Amino acid sequence: MTKLAPIQYLYNIGIFSDLELHFAKLILSLAKNIDENALLAIALASYFTNLGSSCVDLSLLADKYFPQNNDPDIKPILCPNLESWQISLNNCNIVGSSNDYCPIILHGNYLYLYRYFNYEQQLATQIIERCQQLYQDINQTLLETSLNKLFPSNNNQQKVAAMTAISQHFCVISGGPGSGKTSTVTKILAVLLEQNLNLKIALTAPTGKAAMRLQETLINTLPNLNVATKIKQAMPQQAYTIHRLLGSLHHSSYFRYHQHRQLPYDIIIVDEFSMVDLPLITKLVQATPKSARLILLGDKDQLVSIETGTVLNDICRVAISDKLPMAKNIVLLDKSYRFDETSGIGKLSQAVKQGKHEAAFNILNAKHYPEVNWYSLNSSNNLPTDLINYIVTEFSHYLQANSPEQMLSLFNSFCVLCATRKGYHGLEAINHQIEKELNKRKLIKLSNYRWYHKCPIMITSNHYGLELFNGDIGIILRDSNNELKAFFPAANGKPRIFWPNRLPKHEIVYAMTIHKSQGSEFDKVLMLLPKISSSLLTRELIYTGITRARKQVDIWSDKKVLTNAILQQVNRSSGLYEQLQSVT
Repeated sequence: MTKLAPIQYLYNIGIFSDLELHFAKLILSLAKNIDENALLAIALASYFTNLGSSCVDLSLLADKYFPQNNDPDIKPILCPNLESWQISLNNCNIVGSSNDYCPIILHGNYLYLYRYFNYEQQLATQIIERCQQLYQDINQTLLETSLNKLFPSNNNQQKVAAMTAISQHFCVISGGPGSGKTSTVTKILAVLLEQNLNLKIALTAPTGKAAMRLQETLINTLPNLNVATKIKQAMPQQAYTIHRLLGSLHHSSYFRYHQHRQLPYDIIIVDEFSMVDLPLITKLVQATPKSARLILLGDKDQLVSIETGTVLNDICRVAISDKLPMAKNIVLLDKSYRFDETSGIGKLSQAVKQGKHEAAFNILNAKHYPEVNWYSLNSSNNLPTDLINYIVTEFSHYLQANSPEQMLSLFNSFCVLCATRKGYHGLEAINHQIEKELNKRKLIKLSNYRWYHKCPIMITSNHYGLELFNGDIGIILRDSNNELKAFFPAANGKPRIFWPNRLPKHEIVYAMTIHKSQGSEFDKVLMLLPKISSSLLTRELIYTGITRARKQVDIWSDKKVLTNAILQQVNRSSGLYEQLQSVT
């Protein structure tokens, strides 16, 4: 048996990809004194990193079978015990410890590819250094006056968040929808501008859609803000994606701004921080001057980033444990101003967040919570007639509107959310079914062309020149000259108009994935789950889908699938929390 045998077997049964197989072969060609156990561990580090973990926790796999599944056709392999695994790795010349520069790093029970260990170590060091700094040049009398004016109540978490962000160089504010994160930050900026009107402020978010929403929310909050006109005029009027703020370099993972050429700002606000991956936030923090305030906003219970890491969750664990000095830099807003004690959406999201599946179903089935409903899906691949009728009715509102402005507004009041892209209940199939049914009922008229009148689209790549960003939603309409144009909403209320062939990449969007819906809100949400449970269906996914709704949520699923999803959490390994402890 060769050293590659377990890896080749896992590749043959479809667990490992080409990447793991070829990476293992490369490691085998470079390493001395490497045995089968060490090679397997290194291949697993690559495998879990590609699934979003920053490392593999060997203690979770030692003496256990991998992969753990119920497929009778797959025979798992038994992993070695932890002690022998660590001995094998320590005897390998390309495996180092935390102070070494090696391709692979063994740090306690965590095995890393060096790149991700370095990201975690750099980020933890940067965070701790910033947490140890305090701003001294604050006019305390003016500060107290400003805070009392903008936060009249003393028993106010938002006021605590404001005092933290003002006095600290690093601050994290986490809370669910309606907890007031953005309005709190607007007031924080007002207080700071009253201290110094010349502060340079940057607003940023991981996606163009989230950046635009942050910008619009801040601008819409200004008229009711109890501050002088000059303060309102000094507020930032534009938000950027993190990539644009840092200055993306074409075909490169590097940026124009970095630790040796830092951003020219005194305050940097990052919204939708749960969506930011480990490499990107590390690069942003490194490019942020030590003298600046870095304020991160997000919902720790939402879906984590698509790429590597669980950064917001790791940082918020510090506040929950309350054992580390940096806990003072983290504020958790747990009061919702959108959903009161009688709100079914609020109750349901809390039950899901806590993994209480029985309570969730009780709320979904309760008559006194008419705004949340669950409908059982049968085993058929086709959508039930009453579901199709409901979707058609909701979309008919925008389709019968008389102006582009009305169409855009009504379209964004309702959303069909899918958990996956593929499969009978995936995004692609559902979009096709809805389109086919609307055409059948003569609410739209399909043609041989790519676009047609009243076709809704979503941008899937950023175009900074046109100011169209990943996640933006528009509608194709015939103009007064009977020519097809793309209409997108704008801050001034009048739509922006583009020739369709000038648009960046886009797709039809009668339905969207829950991942794509992050940062969006709709009056009504219809969430459709696959017929079979999978690792993709998690508590965080369901919570994110539910909390996109302002007024109503309908979930269509098999009961067992929804139950399993509520019980299953995102399973990623990360050593950032431990790194934050070790740095101190």
